[in-house]
Amino acid sequence: MHTHMQYPTPISKTLGIHIVEAGLGTATVQINATKEKHSNQQGTIHGGLLCELADAAIGTAHSTVVQEGETFTSVELKVNFYRPVFEDILTATASPLQSGKNLSHYQCDIFRSDGKKAAMITSTVMTLRGDEAKGR
Repeated sequence: MHTHMQYPTPISKTLGIHIVEAGLGTATVQINATKEKHSNQQGTIHGGLLCELADAAIGTAHSTVVQEGETFTSVELKVNFYRPVFEDILTATASPLQSGKNLSHYQCDIFRSDGKKAAMITSTVMTLRGDEAKGR
């Protein structure tokens, strides 16, 4: 993976998310989601974890296309949950829907280990340059 960004990120270390593969504008990440660490009050894996998993995949994908001195931020994220997740290894794959100079749009699909899609996420990412990128 070619990027000037810091990997693994602190949030990925905390949650146990790891990069499986990254290419130019694409990324696949995984997590071993457990009931003890990642569940909600109903015992299913918390939807917020799926959002973070997708955000990690999308951020990793976008980090491969930003240049030295540039950074980025998510400006929108939308999730559709398709089926519940219990303890499982989840795989999130992100790819660009549209890549622009300032705004790029990504789609990320999250799959359970049985191959069924658990969620689909879309996100808009803004590339920051110059003063906007300083200190980020």
